[in-house]
Amino acid sequence: MPDRARLLFDALDLTADDFRRVCRIAFECAGLAITDGKEGLIRSRLAKRLRERRFSSFGAYLDEIESGERSNELAVLIDLLTTNKTDFFREPVHFKYLLDHIVPVSVSAGLPIRIWSAGCSSGEEAYTLSMVLSEALPARYDFRILGTDISTRVVAHARNGAYSAAQLACVTAERRTRWFAPAADGGGVARAELRAPITFAHLNLMARWPMSGPFDAIFCRNVMLYFDKPTVAALVARFYQLLAPGGHLFIGHTESLTAIDHDYRYIQPAVYAR
Repeated sequence: MPDRARLLFDALDLTADDFRRVCRIAFECAGLAITDGKEGLIRSRLAKRLRERRFSSFGAYLDEIESGERSNELAVLIDLLTTNKTDFFREPVHFKYLLDHIVPVSVSAGLPIRIWSAGCSSGEEAYTLSMVLSEALPARYDFRILGTDISTRVVAHARNGAYSAAQLACVTAERRTRWFAPAADGGGVARAELRAPITFAHLNLMARWPMSGPFDAIFCRNVMLYFDKPTVAALVARFYQLLAPGGHLFIGHTESLTAIDHDYRYIQPAVYAR
């Protein structure tokens, strides 16, 4: 790139109007509530994409998104604005509750188990669910896990099922041997039997949902932090309709439903039941 062009791209400035437009697009498309003071974060997350696409201003880039000239660019924007942080066995008390309270009820009744990992990120939560259920349930028991995320990039990662040694650090050596094939970089790739119960799909929680449920449990953890209260209220009401009677909603421990109206029974911190 010529020096003059490089200097031009390095001088990208996010104006107040640009910031308001980004906030509006993010909210209307994905329910993301971006607050004042996030201008620096937004600029840093989007500037590289503008350079890649050779835009000299945020305004021109946003003009293209709003014109719909490149149908996939809106998805790229939302992907860049979302945070995809997760780990295997994150918030382990939830998996213990699942095994102690939900699984025994289903098994005693001979009922299949259906779980939705909403906001599954790169797949660690869904694979953790597959591990603990496979280990706890009788052989060939009917259970299925749906993992969805608004980011096409992380859904592709989840489907690939390849994780570094650092990402697998929270998985015991015994489980790594059983559930992951060794990779050349010291990490592992999810084995076929671990993948089998899981379906990964791209889904915007603010859009129409193609599935009809019912689910025995919905895990939507550390996702609603990015929504405002009316959006959270509407979302958990939609979850409620897809839960089986007695089904459970698991949210992040930094999240709460206390500030909104809802029909759930409070069970324990970050656990609610229909």
